Amino acid sequence: MQQISQEREGEGIGNTRQALLNYTFILGTLISLYFTIRINYLVFHTLAEGFSIIIASSIFVIAWNSKKYIYNPYLLFIGIAYFFIALIDLLHTMAYKGMPLFTDYDYYANQLWIVARYMESITLLVAFAYMRMNRMPRVNLVFIVYTIVTALFIASIFYWKLFPACFVEGHGQTMFKIISEYVICAILVTSVYLLVKNRSRFSPKIFYILLASIFFTISSELSFTLYIDNYGMMNLVGHYFKIFSFALIYLALIKTGIEEPFKLFFLDLNQANNDLKEEIRIRKETEAEKEYLIKNLTHALDEIKTLQGLLPICSFCKNIRDDKGYWNNIESYLSVHADVEFSHGLCPDCAKKHYPEFYEQ
Repeated sequence: MQQISQEREGEGIGNTRQALLNYTFILGTLISLYFTIRINYLVFHTLAEGFSIIIASSIFVIAWNSKKYIYNPYLLFIGIAYFFIALIDLLHTMAYKGMPLFTDYDYYANQLWIVARYMESITLLVAFAYMRMNRMPRVNLVFIVYTIVTALFIASIFYWKLFPACFVEGHGQTMFKIISEYVICAILVTSVYLLVKNRSRFSPKIFYILLASIFFTISSELSFTLYIDNYGMMNLVGHYFKIFSFALIYLALIKTGIEEPFKLFFLDLNQANNDLKEEIRIRKETEAEKEYLIKNLTHALDEIKTLQGLLPICSFCKNIRDDKGYWNNIESYLSVHADVEFSHGLCPDCAKKHYPEFYEQ
């Protein structure tokens, strides 16, 4: 017992150290990311968006490959949708002012940002419809629908150029951009309400992770309503909040799509093992009962055979000789070998012979 206690204590210390190392690494990465501003804000923006894109792509990969094990329609739906959010964010990064890819217009990135955030917020809202129907989404259909919607948005920005302007040089954000950010926040607040209403459908840990993720997304959107410069401080803060939001969604899917299925697998394995042990115990008891019954039946059969065979009986006293050579009166012998009891009485002939005076009366 002491050894087991020491092993558990050592395991707990090891987990604590690993958690501290993880948090230290994350904190160091975020601080290092901040200092890239001293080099060039464009470097910070590219790295920050790169982290978000990698996280969103990982969310999709986990959801797609764990779709057989994820039994929460909400998480599976948003997991598929985050691939397309990552795709639009990638275009947003490549189109950011200062990047040499799209040189005909400096503010494609602002339009793509709004598209991605609309898609993200509406995804978080629509996912509750599957939860309400208690039906898993058809992942292939979801993928096709998001492909069409994403293609139409991209074409409206780069090809048809129909999407409203979101930033004007010298004036800052357009009214459409600011109103859109508040509309997105309203959609996210509605998602918070629905998440709280359906909290029983999530484990407590997953519920709080998702709640924190949506709050970080709202904070990110509010930050982007305040900036007046694409390279400003509020722009930086908004990107940090976005990274936190995506990381929490990733964590929720990791726990739901990987950790919990493995726990469930081992739980089922232990249950099957316990059921097998119980079945073995029952079978052993059944076999013991069968052996006992066979033994009793064999013994009874031996006794029956003894009674069915030839019995040596005295011609005068009527005693019977047993298999050991002893002579027993017939009553004793039958009591042992036939499991019978005798009730004594007098037949009419014996009564007349031995008790004539009573017989006549």
